[in-house]
Amino acid sequence: MSSDPLRARELYFNRELSWLEFNDRVLRQALADDLPLMERVKFLAIVSSNLDEFFLVRVAGLMTARAEGVRRRDPSGMTPAEQLQAVSTRTQQMMREQREGVHAALGELAKAGLTVVPPAEWTAGDRAHLQNYFAKEILPVLTPLAVQELRPSPRLSGLQWNVAAVLRNERIVVTPVPQRISRWAILPGESVRLARVEDVIAANVGALFPGAEVVATSLFRITRDADVSVDRDENDDMLEAVERAVLARQRRPAVRLQVSPAVDARIRAWLDGLVKLQADEVYEMDSSLDAAALMELSGWPGFDALRNVEWPPQPPRDLLGSEDLFETVSDHDVLLFHPYETFEPVVRLVEQAADDPAVLAIKQTLYRTSGNSPIVRALGCAAQNGKEVTVLVELRARFDEARNIQWARRLEDLGCHVIYGIAGYKTHAKALLIVRRQGNRIQRFVHLATGNYNDRTAKLYSDFGLMTADRDIAGDVSAFFNLLTGASESVGWSKLTIAPTGLQRKFIDLIDRESQVSTPDRPGLIMAKVNSLEDPEICRALYRASQKGVKILLNVRGLCVLRPGVEGFSEHIEVRSIVDRYLEHARIFYFLNGGHEEVYLASADWMRRNLLKRLEILFPILDAGFKKRLIDALNTFFADNVKSRRLLSDGTYVPVECHGPRVRAQAKFHKDAIDVTHLVEQAAAQFRPLKSPKE
Repeated sequence: MSSDPLRARELYFNRELSWLEFNDRVLRQALADDLPLMERVKFLAIVSSNLDEFFLVRVAGLMTARAEGVRRRDPSGMTPAEQLQAVSTRTQQMMREQREGVHAALGELAKAGLTVVPPAEWTAGDRAHLQNYFAKEILPVLTPLAVQELRPSPRLSGLQWNVAAVLRNERIVVTPVPQRISRWAILPGESVRLARVEDVIAANVGALFPGAEVVATSLFRITRDADVSVDRDENDDMLEAVERAVLARQRRPAVRLQVSPAVDARIRAWLDGLVKLQADEVYEMDSSLDAAALMELSGWPGFDALRNVEWPPQPPRDLLGSEDLFETVSDHDVLLFHPYETFEPVVRLVEQAADDPAVLAIKQTLYRTSGNSPIVRALGCAAQNGKEVTVLVELRARFDEARNIQWARRLEDLGCHVIYGIAGYKTHAKALLIVRRQGNRIQRFVHLATGNYNDRTAKLYSDFGLMTADRDIAGDVSAFFNLLTGASESVGWSKLTIAPTGLQRKFIDLIDRESQVSTPDRPGLIMAKVNSLEDPEICRALYRASQKGVKILLNVRGLCVLRPGVEGFSEHIEVRSIVDRYLEHARIFYFLNGGHEEVYLASADWMRRNLLKRLEILFPILDAGFKKRLIDALNTFFADNVKSRRLLSDGTYVPVECHGPRVRAQAKFHKDAIDVTHLVEQAAAQFRPLKSPKE
């Protein structure tokens, strides 16, 4: 055991349990009375989708460690087996609350005119209608499986609901619920009445077995280990290797079994033999809790009154009145705050570069993109227009591998140079470089961001981006792309800091410097906004700074292993978390630095994988006006007393007390964006040239 007091187990929360507390905060949103009903249903869906990913990767990793006999304890002192037990207990509790929330929401929806009708309440007319719907729309796409007789036994897909039926001769057959059809069947009636499609299949499954009697049915769903790694060093063709890894997921062992309430004993016994899981790894779950079903329900047409009022993105304040982006960025930097300001200028920058004869080259990283990405289309057009286009496509972006494989092949077919990064590291940096001839010189334009080049999620995620023609930053970004393409090794950087070579050290140096310049009369101040805080070295640096009297305000959306409020270690550290209509995704770092304030944006969180296992970029904000805007944004996040929760030293999160005016950070950012747009429009109207009546 280490003698370093900053490594004491009592100073750290378990990572997995901390993540579950984040999902609990999502659940609190789903149960909030002040949220429109369809928004609550949406958050109930997010709880389920979050849990799916958690089991696919994190629980799967713990189960592998337990199977291999690993007894190494995490920083909080828990073995993999102990973590799995604690995860099961906490998840079961969360699902009970979620189930109650779903049933309450369905009751309110029924009063509003949308009713989910269980099989026990189907009328004779309902059954006749559903039987006809089943025969015409569902039966043709069903594939029943005689799972006990086929050899080898068919592999049932992960995260897919299945209807298991027991026939009179005790045979068990399984019918997977097709994933490409609606999860809801519409029943006749003046109001909206819906039946679960899996209930429709279960009620009519006998039609698949003429002459056989169905004596029992149950629903089940298997979650499989999806933590399939790809070793770049052992694969010459990265594209094919990732494709094989995606396919291999369906052959991986089970990590969770979900069964419908009161599952038939014969089906349960067969499932136990199939998945070979422990009793606490089996979860009783009504299929109404499934993320896909709930998300589809939340978007049901005709119920706009039960949804949030739209917050349309505004034109970016730094681009109001601008038509030529190259001209504007040559004149001044541009700071973008999505989704309060539209993502359209980022797309337009790539599209303008694709069509501009003066543009010579475009280089860009792509980690996650939308299904029909306009940026990918623009990159393809640029290549066809004769420009040198280099795209780093991160094939190993978890759960987006298949989509990224498609984009990679499409970009290659269009003439782009597609690369897949550096062996052993994921490329998580968000960077765009455009090389353009302006007169008799070459000028480089850069976009750096905290979020992905995804026009869809840019409407849902809160992120910052910077457009600049700063020579030092552009030179660093150019060197970064040369590093990615293998044309050079890591170099000295002028303005940027790059992971994995120097980012962790940079953060620790910045934190330690704050300790050194802090005095009792003027204590230091650190404010940081990240998605996750897990890196032990960063935690220890923050503990040291707190011991020196530095005030530390952390806004951590997700998991946080640092324990605040511990006397002698972290009494000067406060941790808050905001869960609201947009996913908080920006990474912002502020250091008072004895009055010489420094502000940074980054693609990286304070997680060990980001700092040591990924290619990430930290970039400074140099413009004084931008610094102020980001500092004001941080202060607004910490002023939030409507959607913010505070982490206590026992690991629980409590609502921030409201002692003054109500402050909801996201609502304020939206209002500020509208106010700026109106002010600029009014100023433009005030100086509009007069015209004659005839004109």
